[in-house]
Order: sequence, then structure tokens, then C-alpha cells
Amino acid sequence: MVKVPFEDRVAGGKLLAAELRKHPMKDPIVLALPRGGVPIGCEIAKALDAPLDVVVVRKLGVPWQPELAMGAIAGGSFQVLDRELIAQLDVSEEEIEHAIAREREELRRREALYRGGRAAPDLHGRNVVLVDDGLATGATMTVAVRYVRSLSPAKLVVAVPVGSIEACGKLAKEVDKLVCLHIPEWFSAVGEWYRDFRQVSDTEVQVMLNEMEFSRRSRLAVNL
Repeated sequence: MVKVPFEDRVAGGKLLAAELRKHPMKDPIVLALPRGGVPIGCEIAKALDAPLDVVVVRKLGVPWQPELAMGAIAGGSFQVLDRELIAQLDVSEEEIEHAIAREREELRRREALYRGGRAAPDLHGRNVVLVDDGLATGATMTVAVRYVRSLSPAKLVVAVPVGSIEACGKLAKEVDKLVCLHIPEWFSAVGEWYRDFRQVSDTEVQVMLNEMEFSRRSRLAVNL
């Protein structure tokens, strides 16, 4: 039985890492959804002795109602569009292309910022653990999963400390394995399951990724 609420993301990540170690994978790579998923990913990557990287997903908002998603984009040219919603709201192709171009630019900026010039990892044939701090609707994670799937990993595992029944049910059908420590009967927001759910900054994400990369390179150098 997992004790909730989790103290913070680091504590949630450590508990999740302990669970994942019960199901060992060969040569895994951990991918975190920034920003909140990165502290979780750090703890898992440390425990699995795995590299850590990010998957950036950007929502495509309806032009006159930006909080309403008509789709989303991820790395490369990957995109998902809600054609039914687009038709209902009569969003034009020009408006869609404008939204994609704007969010694609922001996605590239964030990837460059977080990776610091490092190339995106090759996921072909790799065992991938995709993590976030929780699943509410699961919409962002679903886009991330489909993007990673398009890169032909050997196995894809989604791991989160907490998630709604609905989101976990949907995502379990999209991945090889879903690991969620706590699936409450009633769920309103991810943050209610953490005592400390302060926002993670871009700078903190950069620092964590750089530290993990430095640690990985140091271990490789020692083993040569």
C-alpha cells in the first residue's frame, strides 16, 4: 500500500523507481515530460542506471479559445489533430497551420533549451520508460506515447506515481506496460496527491538534465 499524498515529486519518483526495479529491463532509457515529470525521471534514471531525456509535447489551442485543445504536436513532424472538434468549430486549415507553426517553434526552443545542444536519442529498438508526475485526462501522455511509438522502440512502459481511473485505463491499451502507484476512486487534479507541488522551472529542468548527463558520461569514462 502506497502512502499518499506523496511528499513531493522526488519522493514519488523514488517510490516509482523502487517499483520499476521489480521489473528489470535491458538497457532502458527514461524519457520525462517536462517540466513536472523531470524530477520523477531523475530518480528513476538513477535507480535503473539509465540515461534521461525529455519528450516535449505542445497543445494546439483553438484560436479563439486557446485552453481548448484541437490537437497536439511532439518531436519531428509528429502531430495529432481532433478532426471532429475542428469540423464542429469550423477551424480553417490556415488557422490550423498557423497554430502548428507557432507551437512547433516553441517546441524547438524548449528542446534546444533543455538538451543544451545534445541530439535527441535514437529510440529504435530501445526499452523506453516514459514518465510524468501524474495523469489527469492523460491527453498529453497519449500524444507522447504515440510519438515514441512512431520511433519503433522495443518496449514502451509508462510510469507515474498517480493517475485517474479513466486515464490509466486508456493508456494501458496504448503501451506494453503501465505502472501507476496510486489510482484513486475520486480524482480532480494531480497536485492534490502531493504535499509539495510547486512549479518546476525551465532552469531546474536544465540543471537536472545536465547533471544526469554529466554523471552518465563520468560513469562511462570510468568503465572504459
